[in-house]
Amino acid sequence: SPLPQGNVVLWKPSDTALLSSYAVYKILLEAGLPPNVVQFVPADGPVFGDTVTSSEHFCGLNFTGSVPTFKRLWKQVSENLDRYRNFPRLAGELPRKVWELGSVPFPSVLPACARSGVVLPGVVASSLDSLWPQIKEKLLEEHGKIKVGDPAQDFGTFFSAVIDDKSFARIKKWIEHAKKSSNLTILAGGGCDDSVGYFVEPCIVESRDPQDPIMKEEIFGPVLTVYVYPEKRFAEVLELVDTTTAFGLTGAIFAREKRIIDEARNLLRNAAGNFYINDKSTGAVVAQQPFGGSRISGTNDKPGGPHYILRWTSPQAVKETHVPLTDWRYAYMQ
Repeated sequence: SPLPQGNVVLWKPSDTALLSSYAVYKILLEAGLPPNVVQFVPADGPVFGDTVTSSEHFCGLNFTGSVPTFKRLWKQVSENLDRYRNFPRLAGELPRKVWELGSVPFPSVLPACARSGVVLPGVVASSLDSLWPQIKEKLLEEHGKIKVGDPAQDFGTFFSAVIDDKSFARIKKWIEHAKKSSNLTILAGGGCDDSVGYFVEPCIVESRDPQDPIMKEEIFGPVLTVYVYPEKRFAEVLELVDTTTAFGLTGAIFAREKRIIDEARNLLRNAAGNFYINDKSTGAVVAQQPFGGSRISGTNDKPGGPHYILRWTSPQAVKETHVPLTDWRYAYMQ
């Protein structure tokens, strides 16, 4: 977004996506992007951050990454304020904890949980105790249909390897936690194989404790954790969803009654920057569902929407008078 608004951009690609990022950069140049408008700068993260935030010409930061890194950059900006020629604009999309809440056996609950738990990993879901047995049976049935492998070899593959060894180790640690905890039961999946690539089998976990760390922390892996709640405690569960985690990116509720939907939307208005009703909590489309969250999930500037573009502009209001001012006094004074 900063580029179309006339800004010169320093693009620091992720270490785990250098080749694909460079391919996009080359495509932009071949499509007619003027040279040097975008500088493609693969670099060590801290070195790059220290360098750009110490420049007097630093105007803004468009960041995607971890909470600690964004906090570090924000602190550096505040410490360098006296150097800058303007106040920099900071926008960030950070890790998230996605939640889905079901109060009825709505037809899309199962595919939504199955898809969200893999496409945007680290999802937590809650289900009514009276509905859980039938949802559980169908969910496990659908889980058995998910193919893990190389999509280039088989287009029926839904989930491939995770990005690197660090991601693999982090996800495996959470699965080991689920195996050892008395509060958690692995219902399906959880196999890990790093012999060729870093593959993690989508995992479904049932939690008896809504405050277990797996319900709170970012996993960013194919782990779906389910907490089953008593039907009469729906209002308490809404409060749990709102207060259990510091994240606030995206969430979904499945319900038929308008009263229930309105109650959830009102009480969870700060718990998700993107709130879905009877739909999966993933897959925001540019120009249709501007995406972003607040709390420690980011600055909620909504990339993909019109407001985000204005974030990277510096508007100037111009007034030109064609009728000369002839008297310094106001009209009421005469």
